Amino acid sequence: MPQARILVVEDEVIVARTIASQLTQLGYTVTGTASSGKVAIAKAWETQPELVLMDIILKGEMDGITTAAHIRQQLDVPVIFLTAYGDENTLERAKVTQPFGYIVKPFTTKDLRIAIEIGLLKHQLERELRENRDQLATVLNSMSDAVIATNEQGMVTFMNPAAETLTGWQQEDALGHDASNIFHIVDEVTEASLENPVTRVLREQQVVYLGEFTSLITRNGKRVPIGDSASPLRRRPDQINGVVVVFWDLSERRQAQLLEQALQKEQELNRLKSLFISTVSHEFRNPLTVIQTAVELIELQGSHLTDVKRRTYLKRIQGAVQSMNQLMEEVLFMGHAEAGRLVCNPAPINLEQLCRELIEDFSTLINSTSQIIFTCHSENTNAVMDERLLHYMFGNLLSNAVKYSPRGGNIQFDLICDPTDKVAIFYIQDQGIGIPQADQARLFESFYRASNVQSIQGTGLGLVIVKRCVDAHGGQISFTSEVNVGTTFTVILPLTPEL
Repeated sequence: MPQARILVVEDEVIVARTIASQLTQLGYTVTGTASSGKVAIAKAWETQPELVLMDIILKGEMDGITTAAHIRQQLDVPVIFLTAYGDENTLERAKVTQPFGYIVKPFTTKDLRIAIEIGLLKHQLERELRENRDQLATVLNSMSDAVIATNEQGMVTFMNPAAETLTGWQQEDALGHDASNIFHIVDEVTEASLENPVTRVLREQQVVYLGEFTSLITRNGKRVPIGDSASPLRRRPDQINGVVVVFWDLSERRQAQLLEQALQKEQELNRLKSLFISTVSHEFRNPLTVIQTAVELIELQGSHLTDVKRRTYLKRIQGAVQSMNQLMEEVLFMGHAEAGRLVCNPAPINLEQLCRELIEDFSTLINSTSQIIFTCHSENTNAVMDERLLHYMFGNLLSNAVKYSPRGGNIQFDLICDPTDKVAIFYIQDQGIGIPQADQARLFESFYRASNVQSIQGTGLGLVIVKRCVDAHGGQISFTSEVNVGTTFTVILPLTPEL
C-alpha cells in the first residue's frame, strides 16, 4: 500500500529536517520542506502533497494559519498543525482553517503517526461525504419530481430546480424560510388551507401522503394540482433532523382524467339518448297501434257495431290515450329534472287525506280480488310538502305495486308521522314478483328495468321519477325485496322543509 506524500512547513531548518527524517522512517514520502508561507504555497502547488504538516510561526508576512487557509481553499489538502503554541487564542484562530490535527511540540514519533493517519482518514471521509453529497445533489437536481428539504424546525434547506419551477420560488430566496410559506397547499374542492406535510411529519415522526384533490398555491398565486409524500430525515433512529418533501404536478393527469370523464359522460348521454328514443318510440307505438286497430274495427263494422263492442273499442282507445298521456308526463318530468328545473314548492297538506285520494284514483286499476289496504298510524298528519311531487312519487310506487302483483295480491300502504324526529314515514308493500338481487343496485337508473319484468310494459322511468321527488324534498328512499315474495318501499320525508 503506497504511503502518503507529505509537505513539511517549519521555520527552523533543523526541526524541519528532523521531522522529515521521522516521516521517512515511518514510511511516508516527504515532497519537500518550506520555512515561509509563500514558499509553502508554491511547493504545495508544485508537488501536490496529500497532507501538510504546518508550523504556526513562519518566516515572512504570512503565518502558518493564513498559509493553511490558502492551501485548504486552493488545493483541498488536509493540514495538521505542529506547534509549540497551545494557548486559547491560537487554537481559536486555527479552528477557522478546519485543521485535521493539532499537535503541541514536543511530540513523539508515535504521536506524529497517529495524527497523520487520523488526518488522512478524516480527509478521505470528508471527501467521500462531499462526493456523495454532490452526487445526491446532481440526482435531485436532475429529477423531474420536485424536492424540498427542511431542518428539524421546518425551515427550507434545499430546493431542486423542479421545485423552483413548480413553486415559483428560487432556492436562494426560500432558504431559511418556513416550509409552510413556500409549500402552501389547499383543498381543491373547499379551497381551505391544509396542514403542511412538514409539520405533520415532525409531529407524527412518520411518512405522510397528501390526500386527493390537493393543490399547491405558487408564489404568484396560481393553483397547481399535485401529489406528494413527505418523509423524515433521521440522524439517529430516535431523532429527526429534517424532512424531505417530494411532489409532482398532476395538471396533465388531471386534465386527462377530466377529458376521459367528459368522454364517458358524452358516451353515456349518447347511450341514454338512443335508449330514450327507442324506448319512447316503442312505448308510443303500442297505444297508437291499439287506437289504430280500434278505429279500423269501428269503420269496418259500421252500422253493425253493437253498443257493447262500441263501448269496448272506445275503452281501448281511452286506455291507449291515457298510456300516451302518462308517457308524455314522464318524459316531460325527466326533461325538467335533467335540465335542473325541478322545483319543490312545499305547502300545507294533510298526508292522510292525500293518500286516501290516491287510493281512490287507483281503484279502477286493481283486479276485483285485490285491494290497497291503507293504514294511518298517527293522529296528526299535517305537513308542508309539494303535493304535485307527492302525486308523482306515490302514484308511481302504487302503479308498480299494482302492475307487478298477481291477481288477488293485496297491497299494504302505511303512513306514520313522527313528531319527535319531524319526519313522515311511508311504507308500500306488495306481494308481487319481487326484484332479483342482481338488479337491485341499479333500480334507480334511468331506463333500467329488472330482468324479470322485461315482458311487462314499462319505460324504466317510474322509480327514477320517485327518487327525484324524494331528493327534492330532502328525503330518503330504500327498499327490501325477495323474488316471488314481494317488495316493500320505505320513503322518509321531513314534515317541514329546511329553510
